Amino acid sequence: DRPGSRVNGRRVLGAVVAGALSVAFLAGCTQNADFASDGNQTGYVSGGGVYTEIKPADRKPAETFTATLDTGKKITSAELLGKVHVLNFWFAACGPCRVEAARLEKAYNHYSGTIPFVGVNTYDSAPTAQAFEAAHKVTYPSVIDATTTSVQYAYSGFVPPDAVPVTLVIDKHGRVAARVTGVVEQATILTDLIDRVVSEGQ
Repeated sequence: DRPGSRVNGRRVLGAVVAGALSVAFLAGCTQNADFASDGNQTGYVSGGGVYTEIKPADRKPAETFTATLDTGKKITSAELLGKVHVLNFWFAACGPCRVEAARLEKAYNHYSGTIPFVGVNTYDSAPTAQAFEAAHKVTYPSVIDATTTSVQYAYSGFVPPDAVPVTLVIDKHGRVAARVTGVVEQATILTDLIDRVVSEGQ
């Protein structure tokens, strides 16, 4: 067993570990479990996250919450009923959250405000969240959920603890209709998911 072979072996192992960490970074800050059931559609975006669509017949009852936005305004799940909307779980120090911020904003702007987007900040204070939003030009509001965890608790069946980023598309009845686990690779991936949920009511 020559010293050179041991060095080369360590280099190969290091490359494998680095590759694995790179994939973990792109997929999300922590690993998420897939909740897809038989008959529902699950797909994988290379370099991005896993997306899952849930058929209307398989969706769970609506979740409820009361929370406070980073602006200090209260928001409730009842206010969002009747509208397809998006919840994005994130925090400022999450690398993948920074990667996808512009894509989420592009998807939000695509609908000119007709589809509500609400961030769910799982870790930060309001000033930290607002600084992130200003730096990344995010114009939709975020719930500050670190202390109350009311939104995280409501969607605990879909968002594992401390697992971000996760993006949920909620149907007009308040039920989770689609989920992206990890980075939203392209704005069009999210808008396609939203459009399919919107079309259900037409």
